[in-house]
Amino acid sequence: MELAGIQGLKGTVSVPGDKSISHRCIMFGSIANGTTEIHNFLKGADCLATIRCFQSMGINIEETDHTITVHGKGLHGLSAPLNILDVGNSGTTTRLLSGILAGQKFESKLSGDESLNSRPMKRIIEPLTMMGANISSILRNGCAPLYIAPGNLHGIHYDSPVSSAQVKSCILLAGLYAEGETSVTEPSLSRNHTELMLKEFGADIRTLHSLSGTEATAYIKPYPKLYGQKIVVPGDISSAAYFIAAGLIVPDSEILIEHVGINPTRSGILKVCEDMGGDITLLNESEAGEKIADILVRTSSLHGITIEGDIIPTLIDEIPIIAVMAAVADGTTVIKDAAELKVKETDRIETVTDNLKAMGCNVTPTEDGMIITGGTLHGASIHTLLDHRIAMAFSIAALVADGTTKILDSKCVDVSYPTFYDTFEQLL
Repeated sequence: MELAGIQGLKGTVSVPGDKSISHRCIMFGSIANGTTEIHNFLKGADCLATIRCFQSMGINIEETDHTITVHGKGLHGLSAPLNILDVGNSGTTTRLLSGILAGQKFESKLSGDESLNSRPMKRIIEPLTMMGANISSILRNGCAPLYIAPGNLHGIHYDSPVSSAQVKSCILLAGLYAEGETSVTEPSLSRNHTELMLKEFGADIRTLHSLSGTEATAYIKPYPKLYGQKIVVPGDISSAAYFIAAGLIVPDSEILIEHVGINPTRSGILKVCEDMGGDITLLNESEAGEKIADILVRTSSLHGITIEGDIIPTLIDEIPIIAVMAAVADGTTVIKDAAELKVKETDRIETVTDNLKAMGCNVTPTEDGMIITGGTLHGASIHTLLDHRIAMAFSIAALVADGTTKILDSKCVDVSYPTFYDTFEQLL
């Protein structure tokens, strides 16, 4: 994909359904009783991997152009898969599904692509083992492929060293099958789609916040039944972030992004944009489990800020595009406390800084983030390393760069946003 600088992005767009919520709809619908009807499901590669895994365990999942219907079989209705469950590149599938499989009465194996199989899984192996799960890394390197056999689960309290929705969700899902209450305390509240959706499905789950500090603890009790739901998946704010950024940094632009999820555990990108001087207006706000709004953005003069602390878990996936905004903002932006970037689809600290340097940006990587001084970008060849968020972030960078930018392996956007470049063309 080759892109060049432009001006005047204008129009109204919709973005695909939220990836995190789409995964959970399939998982929770499969272990619920009755039918779950899903609208605006994200048909990206990661979420399709989740569908295939549950189909391999005997769940009937019907797909049409507009609806996904999951015919759930209850908490204990899954069947032993005949083959290794292929999770593709999806860390969400791997970690959340492991929590469910830990409570089953059959053996299973999980494996993915080369990138997925290099990502850390000790963070779920250890708490699941504490619960009595029989789970191990087949290659004994703390990564997938994973082997899971039947175990007798019991509730635990787990103090998570990281604020991770995947770790928290894995433990809570195992808690559905455990004897007694299970709880997870995080240093700060990570995205809470699991807690909100499980409650809608009928789980006995609650979250308490500490009186001092930012800690949050989620509690779940084993429950005999979940019940199928009708779900309209809001637009993914992580996908909307690219068009938010484009609207702010491309000259003479005004973009309206409709029906976007603005869950407070996910919407840190909005605060960062506003703190940088961005002109952002939320319209038509509503709440039905998840908070939703239309987002209007206009070209703005951005300035550097420091991004650190508790806001990081609310925007960890948006840091590549935030770095692009920082690269054209006035002054210096410092990103801290984001070491989690090192264990994403790529080491995103390294991948972002290498590509920004290729475009002429003054950027310095650090152990837990980066320091970026804004200036003028020029076209370059962008090495995505098959990371969908790198491809999309630097496609936006290309719009404000001198000359032509080539995005290598741009088709990797299919992981989370297969129609990304089609949506982009609507604004030209």
